[in-house]
Amino acid sequence: MNDAVIVAAVRTPVGKRNGSLSSIHPADLSAHVLDQIVERTGIDPGTVDDVVWGCVSQVGEQTFDIARTAVLSAGWPESVPGTTVDRQCGSSQQAVHFAAAGLISGQYDVVVAGGVESMSRIPMGSAQTNGSPLGRRYRERYGDEFPNQGIGAEMIADKWAISRTQLDEFALASHERAARATAAGYFDAEIAPVVVDGVKVTTDEGIRAGGTVEKLASLKPAFREDGRITAANASQISDGSAALLMMTSAAATAAGLTPLARVHTAAVVGSAPMPMLTGPIPATHKVLAKSGLKIDDIGVFEVNEAFASVVLAWASEFDVDLATVNPRGGAIALGHPLGGSGARLMTTMLHHMRAENIRYGLQTMCEGGGQANATILELL
Repeated sequence: MNDAVIVAAVRTPVGKRNGSLSSIHPADLSAHVLDQIVERTGIDPGTVDDVVWGCVSQVGEQTFDIARTAVLSAGWPESVPGTTVDRQCGSSQQAVHFAAAGLISGQYDVVVAGGVESMSRIPMGSAQTNGSPLGRRYRERYGDEFPNQGIGAEMIADKWAISRTQLDEFALASHERAARATAAGYFDAEIAPVVVDGVKVTTDEGIRAGGTVEKLASLKPAFREDGRITAANASQISDGSAALLMMTSAAATAAGLTPLARVHTAAVVGSAPMPMLTGPIPATHKVLAKSGLKIDDIGVFEVNEAFASVVLAWASEFDVDLATVNPRGGAIALGHPLGGSGARLMTTMLHHMRAENIRYGLQTMCEGGGQANATILELL
């Protein structure tokens, strides 16, 4: 029976909006991590059966199947195909799921999964400029108002009685964890530095350590006049890319490569389109039920910090120690390059699992439209 193992995981530094990576075309940013997969493993790119790539705003520079243009931009053989996935913020996590399914079913022996988003060059919402994606029948069911993630985050804070102070404290902790991880060199093994105009970008640009609750309390709410969600306790607009080389164990042995982890269980769920962001809760229940594992079996969690309220509500539901959640910081500090975030989280989680000898890790993400992916990795 085939399995799906990860033999390499790499990412770019995450660039802040209009920061160092903003001058790089997203296909070239994608090609950079494909280059690194080859450099780090020595694999012949001609043996790759497919490249499955997440990208949310598939318009302009990110259209025309960016997975395929990334493959060709990397100089890989023209025989290597690529396909682009949009499951909103979970696009590259879904890319991993599709890659794993292809390996287990026998359609692939070797596949690369990952994703990219250049939010500086293709601003969020760019794909919605030519008409609404919501047709008559959707609007008859849910109303004319377009789903707003910020309002959804406020609704979650209301439902789970999460205070502004709790949100801000969580945001500060994300920055402090990311700063500590950077200073300790924990990200060095996963980051592939990018040279921009002769300058080597080696670290994530959004990290801001040393903040205070008092300073964050001075910020105005971003979505509701009496709200609790601000720019400080929400994810950052970012640029970045990440990739994972995946194989069957047999293919890895044949290539002389050592598997790092296997995809133990994968699940995806739908949830209400508003508040939209609660999907990680049922997704976690589903992936645990499918896996036969209990929450206490999991040694580390990556729950995407789209908003602090999403993670705090999830942790409350599962009574999880926050010390095990995003231990190296999350999207509030590191940034959230939409289509690349799922692969970035998985890359970070996998490297953390290896460093700390953690057998099981669980990743989950809320997604636009009311969906969520959940993945359990098992260290090998």
